[in-house]
Amino acid sequence: MRKIVYDVAVSLDGFISHEDGSVDGFLMEGEHVAEYVERLKGYGTVLMGKRTYEWGYPFGLVPGKRAYPHMEHYIFSRTLRFDEGAEVQVVDRDEVAVVEGLKASPGADIYLCGGGAFAGFLLDHALIDQLVLKLNPIVLGHGVRLFGGSTRKVALALVGSKPYANSAQLLRYDVKYGRAA
Repeated sequence: MRKIVYDVAVSLDGFISHEDGSVDGFLMEGEHVAEYVERLKGYGTVLMGKRTYEWGYPFGLVPGKRAYPHMEHYIFSRTLRFDEGAEVQVVDRDEVAVVEGLKASPGADIYLCGGGAFAGFLLDHALIDQLVLKLNPIVLGHGVRLFGGSTRKVALALVGSKPYANSAQLLRYDVKYGRAA
C-alpha cells in the first residue's frame, strides 16, 4: 500500500502560506530546500487542490501541464476544467474512492502538495499516512492553516527530525488515526 505524505513548509504557528497564498518570509534557500527537491524524486504521484495547482501559473506552469514532470497529477476541484489532452487528471467527484484507489495501486509514495483545505479533507477521512514538515522559523499570525478548517484529532509519532543551520527544522511524523491526541 502506498503512503500519502504531506510534505509541506509550515510556520511555527501552523500556517502553510499567507491568506493570499503567498509565502513571503518562508526560507527559500538552504539545505532543507535541496533535500526537499531530492525527496520529490521519490514520489510517483502528486495530489493537490485547485488553488495549489493554479498557484504555479505565475511561475510558468501551463494550465493542464504537469508541475512535476515525473509524477502523475490528480487535481481535486469541482470547477477546474482542461481541454482534451491535458497531462493532469481533474477529480471532481468520488474523491475518497479515487484516493483509496491510488493508495492501493502499485508504485512509489504519493506526494500531497496541498493545500490546507484539501489536506484537512484527507485528514478527516484518515487518508494521510505521514507528515514531513519543513518548520520555518517564522510566526505568520494568520493565513492558510496546515489542515484548513479540520478539527479532527489524531496522534502523531515522531519518526525523524533534523535541525538546519538556517534555523529551519525537518520533522517527520507517522499519523496514528486509532489514537486521538
